[in-house]
Amino acid sequence: MIVRGLGELAIRGRVLLFCTLLGMLFGLSWGSLANESALPHIGPAPQFTLTDQDGRPFSLGKHKGKVAVVTFVFAGCSDTCPLLTAKLVGIQRKLARAAPELIFTAITVDPLNDTPAMLKEYATRYSANLVNFAFLTGSPNQIEEVAHRYAVFRKKQDNGNTDHSFLTSLIDRQGTLRVQYLGAKFDPQEFEADLRSLLAEGAK
Repeated sequence: MIVRGLGELAIRGRVLLFCTLLGMLFGLSWGSLANESALPHIGPAPQFTLTDQDGRPFSLGKHKGKVAVVTFVFAGCSDTCPLLTAKLVGIQRKLARAAPELIFTAITVDPLNDTPAMLKEYATRYSANLVNFAFLTGSPNQIEEVAHRYAVFRKKQDNGNTDHSFLTSLIDRQGTLRVQYLGAKFDPQEFEADLRSLLAEGAK
């Protein structure tokens, strides 16, 4: 499993982390790591159907054929979520020409507070282009299931905040999970290069 974004711990920008856990979740075999020159094929990306910022159903499976970015944030976050969201919006702008082939999704980890209207206001605050950036919510059970399947930890704190891990997943046109980025301090150029690589795979 390739997880990027660990700074000085990275080897050629790539590190192996959570191999046992994520291997169990995604059916990863060590053989898929043999070719370090290309992103590995980890396994089928977990599918989900949630509600977007306009109150409409959004299904990842309906966007097969596009390259997808899946991350987890919440509107009330005051530290890492804003950094991550701003970074992804910046990457979205740089790849604007590829918009028809690319979809960004941000799934809330605080569904009790993040209504579609709240998420739309959050998206507007960061000037996300909602043509290909969906901010998603759902029932607590739905969010718990999706977070678990993407190996994202979340826990409600006594002060009302939500503590959660930051993993941003890149999914290819065939719906295969290829790489995850840890945290918000990853190199945006490396992230963009990975997206361009996936966009080039099977491009018409």
